Amino acid sequence: MQTEIIWIAPTLSLLLGYVLGSIPFGIILTRVAGAGDLRQIGSGNIGATNVLRTGRKGLAAATLLLDMLKGVAAVLIVAHVWPGNAPLAAAAAFLGHCYPVWLGFRGGKGVATLMGIVVALHWPIGVVYAVVWLGLLASLRISSLAGITAAISAPVAAAVFGRFDLVLLLLALALIVLWKHGDNLGRLLDGTEPRIGRKKDRA
Repeated sequence: MQTEIIWIAPTLSLLLGYVLGSIPFGIILTRVAGAGDLRQIGSGNIGATNVLRTGRKGLAAATLLLDMLKGVAAVLIVAHVWPGNAPLAAAAAFLGHCYPVWLGFRGGKGVATLMGIVVALHWPIGVVYAVVWLGLLASLRISSLAGITAAISAPVAAAVFGRFDLVLLLLALALIVLWKHGDNLGRLLDGTEPRIGRKKDRA
C-alpha cells in the first residue's frame, strides 16, 4: 500500500504535464480564426513559426505565448500540489507538445514550450534562454537556428547557475529539440535554410 501511495504523485504529475503540454494551441487558434488546418499549411508543424505562414501575426504571437504558458502552468501547478515532482511535469509537458497522442504523436518542435518550462523551473535560466532565442531570431531571422541554440543554452546555463539537478533534464530536452529539427539542421549545413519572412520558409 505504501508503495502504491508513493507512486500516485509522480504518476499524476506526469499525466497532468502531458495533458497540458499536448494542447495544440496553434491548431485550435487557426481553426477558430478561420485560417484553415495548420497541418495543411507550410511545413505542417503546429508551432508559432508555421502559424505565421497564415499571415496572421497576432495568431502566431498568441500561439507562441500559449505554448510557453502551458509549460509554465504544468511546472507551477505540480510544484504547488505535489512538491518535488515539477521536473517530471516539465518533461511530460515537453513530450506532450512534441508528441501529442491526439495528433498521432506529430506535434511541435518544443522551443516555446521549453522556454516556459525553464522559466518556471529556474527563472534565471529562462532569461538566458530568452536572450539567446530572441537575440538570434532578431539578428539572423532564422527560426530553427535561434531555437536550437536557445535549447542548447538551457543546460549550460543550469550548470553555470549551479542548478546541477536540472542539467541532465534540460540536456535531454535539448537533444529532443535537435532531433525534431533534423531537416532544418540539414538545410543549415547546406546553407539553404530560409529566413523568417520568406514565403517559402519551412522552419
